[in-house]
Amino acid sequence: MKIEYHGLEKKLKINFKNKDLLIKSLTHKSFDKENNNEKIEFLGDRVLGLVMAKRLLEIYPDEKEGVLDKKFASLVNKKTCLEIAKKIQLYKYILTYNVKNNKDKMEDKVLADSCEALIGFIYLDKGFQATEKIILNLWSENLKKSIITQIDAKTKLQEFSLKKFKKLPTYKLISNTGPRHKPLFKVGVKLQNTKLYTSEGKSKKDAEQNAAMMCLNEIKNI
Repeated sequence: MKIEYHGLEKKLKINFKNKDLLIKSLTHKSFDKENNNEKIEFLGDRVLGLVMAKRLLEIYPDEKEGVLDKKFASLVNKKTCLEIAKKIQLYKYILTYNVKNNKDKMEDKVLADSCEALIGFIYLDKGFQATEKIILNLWSENLKKSIITQIDAKTKLQEFSLKKFKKLPTYKLISNTGPRHKPLFKVGVKLQNTKLYTSEGKSKKDAEQNAAMMCLNEIKNI
C-alpha cells in the first residue's frame, strides 16, 4: 500500500526527512503488531503536553494552577486531538486494519492517537522548535477558546455535590462490553439521596463525563 505524504507536508508547511519513521508513526497496531506507532504516540503525548503547558503559562502568567489545569486538559484530551486529526485529514495517511478498508469510517481513537504519534514523529524528525510552531498553529483556535473554557461536567457535579451534600459523587463501573478495539463502557453516578444516573462512552472517562452531565441536567431543581 503506497501512500503519498505531500498533502500532509503541505498542510503542515514542512518537509519530512525520515519517511520510514513517518510511516511507522502512522501505522496502527491493528495493521502491524510489531512495527507500529504506540511508543511514538507516547512521546507525542508528552511533547504536546509540554508545548501546551509552556504556552498557557505565557498567556496566563497570573492564573491559578487549578484554572490552568482545566484549560490544559481541554487542549490535550482525545477529543481535541481528534478534532485536529480531522482538520488535517490525517485518516488519509494512517495504516490500519478494518474489514472494508474504509478510511472515512476510521475509529475516533485511532485518529486521535495517530495525531499524537505524528507530533512525536515531527519532534524526532525536526526538533522541538519546529514541532512547537506546528502545534501552536494547529491548536491556535483551541487556544483562543481556552479563554472561555467551561468547567467539565464531572467537576461541576463535584462542586455541586460538595456544596449541597458535603460529599463527593459516587461513580460505579456497570459494564465494559464490545471488542477490545472498540470497547463500550457503562458508568453510573449517584449523589446523596438521588437515583443512579447511567450513561455510556467509548472510554471509562467519557462515560463518567456523560453520566455526570445527565445527572446535572436532572438535578437542577434539587
